[in-house]
Amino acid sequence: MGPALPLLLGLALVSLSPSPIAGVHQDEAYEDYAYYDYTEEPSTISDYDLSWLTDLFDVLDECEPNPCLNNGVCDNLVEGGYKCTCPRPYKGKQCEAREDPCKKAKCGRGECVLTDKAPFYECVCELPFRGPDCRKVSRCRPSPCLNGAKCKRGRTRTQFECLCPAGYSGKFCQVGPDDCMVGNGESYRGSVSVTAEGKACLPWNSHLIPNAGEILANSVDGLGPHSYCRNPDGESAPWCFIRKKSKLDWDLCDVKTCSVPPTVPVIHEATDPPTPAPSSGQFAQCGKPEPGRATARVFGGSKALPAAHPWQASMQVRPRGSFTPFRHHCGGILVGSCWVLTAAHCINRMHEMQVELGGVNLDKAEDSEQIIPVERFIIHEDYRETPDALHNDVAMLRLKGPKGQCAKETRFVKTACLPSGPLPDATECSISGWGATEQDSYSSQLLSAKVRLISKDRCTAPTVYGNRLDDSMICAGKMEGGVDSCQGDSGGPLVCQKDGTYYVYGVVSWGDSCGVKNKPGIYARVNHFIDWIAAKLLSD
Repeated sequence: MGPALPLLLGLALVSLSPSPIAGVHQDEAYEDYAYYDYTEEPSTISDYDLSWLTDLFDVLDECEPNPCLNNGVCDNLVEGGYKCTCPRPYKGKQCEAREDPCKKAKCGRGECVLTDKAPFYECVCELPFRGPDCRKVSRCRPSPCLNGAKCKRGRTRTQFECLCPAGYSGKFCQVGPDDCMVGNGESYRGSVSVTAEGKACLPWNSHLIPNAGEILANSVDGLGPHSYCRNPDGESAPWCFIRKKSKLDWDLCDVKTCSVPPTVPVIHEATDPPTPAPSSGQFAQCGKPEPGRATARVFGGSKALPAAHPWQASMQVRPRGSFTPFRHHCGGILVGSCWVLTAAHCINRMHEMQVELGGVNLDKAEDSEQIIPVERFIIHEDYRETPDALHNDVAMLRLKGPKGQCAKETRFVKTACLPSGPLPDATECSISGWGATEQDSYSSQLLSAKVRLISKDRCTAPTVYGNRLDDSMICAGKMEGGVDSCQGDSGGPLVCQKDGTYYVYGVVSWGDSCGVKNKPGIYARVNHFIDWIAAKLLSD
């Protein structure tokens, strides 16, 4: 057992088992039988009404509300649980995943992309290769060159060159003289399809991109079945996905800045942070993220949306008195301008600490990030660690700042709301962090995933955690395994949405291994510590 455990990506859903069937005592049943008069004919049909019998059963309709996504049909199973019948091309327990027809497709010199009609894929050929399987070569007939450019054949059967007219550029002369971006390029809809390093962009509906099918079905912010650079998430410039050393990566694109403002006004979100009122150290609003217009499913967890988790903190440490660089150690949750909630087991008195807020990539400086030293910490008085569990595993970090003003409220930095009461079992919530994944010891990119709250009865079953849990803990995850928090995520948020507002319901604490069947993540139950947290917030 180790404290805190993987941020593996995907949807996690909990199937609640039906409650035990209530029975009738045998003697009572016999007594009713002995006094029944068989000679009496039933006078009304109500004598045959056995509706009272159903009251003896605690029947759970797992299909209400329908847990099946993408128009899946839900059926309750006799033995408990439910089954989703998924329409093509969707699959999975909840029809949450999309089948990958490209696994068996042969696209030769081309890219397999997903489509919304059978057979749900097609080959986009690397010119001059053509045909349904991208194996035939046709250089300049027909010409791939655009905007009146001439196609010139090369020496080999695959070489060609587009001779662009003045003002046009790009491999196919597709980039015109007015192809430029304003600001950070969120409104850019041009035709640049290479990165600043000259790497060719992948189509946004390439099967290599996580959840490319959702991009295709929910095209927003200029994304769709093309490879043009876009900026759907508030990066510093338009970008695209690329192949890098046989792995999926992304990079900024080579888009020039407009020298003259366009004649048509371009509306985009302002990035300048609002200044909080000098008289108050508290943020104006909690639990209201303002991510870019693209939804998080565009990235399927491989690239977290900036501003989607504005309360997420990276708690960074180095040996006290040293000058070595700070390194990510744990997560945290911003709950006030000067206060970060985290896990008690993350605190080491020999560490100097700082927190990073507002960023999503720990390996590069971002305009949205705020780095603030930690002035002091407060560990819960009843925190204790045993071989079986971590009890009352919460702590507060007081950030350095005058008169209760430390972090500044921006679109990328906001506080999470504290809950006012319990939430129902099976509520869908989110976890996020830079912790360990299936492939790496940690992630430099902020990752997120969906989990569900698991009932205390299920979590304390003998095959799960037994009697190791107390009232300071809550279970969340996926009983089948695969989606969990992990090392490096400790202290991070479990947030749940209610009426459009996000509440921090748990703090990543501990668990048995990462993503293992019947071993969901254990979180410190924030409801249990509301008074303790409130007292610290009011201490400034």
